[in-house]
This record gives sequence, structure tokens and C-alpha cells, in this order.
Amino acid sequence: MDLEQHEQYEYARKRIKQKKRLYYHFVLFALSSLFLIIGYRFFDLGITNNWSLWAITLWAFFFILHFIKVFITDRFMNKNWERDQIDRLVALQQKKISQLEREMENDSK
Repeated sequence: MDLEQHEQYEYARKRIKQKKRLYYHFVLFALSSLFLIIGYRFFDLGITNNWSLWAITLWAFFFILHFIKVFITDRFMNKNWERDQIDRLVALQQKKISQLEREMENDSK
């Protein structure tokens, strides 16, 4: 297996692991939300406001952030994106260096 194939395999393994964690997070969120609602409805804890709704809303916010990270941020900012950014920055640096060299040559003439 050459280096490129190994990188592709590692990237695929990492993505599968991220998705697996997200799915686990969703199942945990769904079951916990159900238990929080049941707990609020059937057990009187002496709390007058709907505390389960606040807990579920907060957890849903964190789940949405997790979803965005897995399916939006990490999907587009992968190894290829990193390489493109590095290549772009290196090209900019080389352009500046060549520009400075030309300026130095013009100044020395």
C-alpha cells in the first residue's frame, strides 16, 4: 500500500469514526430526551418550570454543533483543503520573495 492509499484509508477511517460518534450522540440524545420528558411528567421534583425542556434544548444545541462539525466543517476542511491552502500560501510567499528580489535588482542598478 503506497502513501496516498494509506492517507485515503486513514481519512476514510477517521470520517467513519466521526459519523459513528455522531450517530451514537443522536441515539443518546433521543433516549435521554425521552427519559427527561417522562421524568418531568411523572416525577414531581418541586421545580415549577419545565426544566426538561431547557435541558433538551441545550443538548439539542450541542448536537447541532456536533452535526455541523462532522458534516460541514470537517467534510470540506480535509487533507485536500489543507494541501490547497498550504500550496496557496507557499505560492504567495514565493511571489513576494521574487518581487523583493526584483526590487533589489532594480535598486542595485
